[in-house]
Amino acid sequence: MKTRFKSLFTALLATAIVAPAAQAAGKYPSRPIRVVVMFPAGGSADIVGRMVAQKAGDLSGFNFVVENRPGAGGNLALDAVATAAPDGYTVVFATPGIAINPSLYAKVPYKLSDFTAISLVGEAPLMLLARPSLGAKSIEDLVKISKKAPDAIRFGSSGNGSSSHLAAEVLRSMTGLQYLHVPYKGGGAAMTDVIGAQTDITVQPIAESLPFIRDKRLQAMGQTGRTRSPIAPDIPTIEEEGVKGYASTTWYMVAAPAKVPQEVVDTLARTFSEALRQPDLREKLQNIGVTTINGGPAQGNEFLASEAARWEKLIQAAKIRLE
Repeated sequence: MKTRFKSLFTALLATAIVAPAAQAAGKYPSRPIRVVVMFPAGGSADIVGRMVAQKAGDLSGFNFVVENRPGAGGNLALDAVATAAPDGYTVVFATPGIAINPSLYAKVPYKLSDFTAISLVGEAPLMLLARPSLGAKSIEDLVKISKKAPDAIRFGSSGNGSSSHLAAEVLRSMTGLQYLHVPYKGGGAAMTDVIGAQTDITVQPIAESLPFIRDKRLQAMGQTGRTRSPIAPDIPTIEEEGVKGYASTTWYMVAAPAKVPQEVVDTLARTFSEALRQPDLREKLQNIGVTTINGGPAQGNEFLASEAARWEKLIQAAKIRLE
């Protein structure tokens, strides 16, 4: 009998010692979480991503480390996250390319189903910009100038498949605008070359555009959203400029590899949601033209699917295909 009780006591003691250790070893997160941004440092996606990751980390104590992986219209970053271990230690701070690129490119090494949404952060309109010396006073003028020659208008985008690129492609399909597309690895370089007259037009985030518009180094041709941004209430939308039904915004989302455990998805979703509820972060985002959505995983996944379907139709109609 004593032997039985001794064995039972030993087993219980071992369980009491091992269980907390096992729980500690399995606690998430136990190391830094990598947040992969699809575009270079200093661009709008990078700025918004760092703001959100910083606030999420400050509130939760989690260590979010932002890593920029630009190139191939965001495909390098998306592939890196799609093929990462589904353990919650690698997420992507995504822009519309995550929904667009599988239809835009002839071949990408991932599918939309390789991702699961964590947080639908927010959205922001862009600004169609022209160099003032181009002489276009309206969208109608821009279209007329573009038809003088195939390369009469040189359009510098933030990269193939970027929101900048696709916003212009939608405008082209709706107006007949012609241009020679010059893709850059980020919006900063694209905007610099329009200012320097190396290219003629670009489409960029409103907050980054306004200083150059105010000092007249760039001309605002119209906002891409359905309504005017609160930070640029004096600048009309492209629809107000005569292109009926036009709207194209950029948006931001945190997503993870599809097979991440649900409890990890829930932990990350709560963390980002709490950050996006904070008035100081919401104000900072609004000041750079981003309207906070703060959608959870279910809303994010539904949004991803609808955006993918919408852009697939637009891309097919515009007959756009990239290698």
